[in-house]
Amino acid sequence: MSKSHSHSATPGRAEEQAADHGDAKSYVIGFVLSVILTAIPFWAVMEGDFSKSTTLWTVVVAAIVQLWVHLKFFLHLNFVTEDGRASTFSFLFSALVIVMVVGLSVWIIYESNAMMMY
Repeated sequence: MSKSHSHSATPGRAEEQAADHGDAKSYVIGFVLSVILTAIPFWAVMEGDFSKSTTLWTVVVAAIVQLWVHLKFFLHLNFVTEDGRASTFSFLFSALVIVMVVGLSVWIIYESNAMMMY
């Protein structure tokens, strides 16, 4: 005998779950912003009329804003809901671990190479 379980959602929970996972409008907005934030630094570099520092800051600022766009519109990370905060902290912890592993590996390799030169 198998038991049948009915998972009835409270009214409003279905809409909240759909909003958590995004919809077509969210993805289109994210895509359009990503294309714009890719085109701006590309144009600044290809134009070549700006100073090196202006071009560098344009690329860095566009990269930071694009990172936020990807996190918001594609990964749906936010601090509004309890689940969103948990997901965001999990993402930030994972990013910290990756940065530490890569950064410390590069440091160890660099120091090992420096010690071999003596």
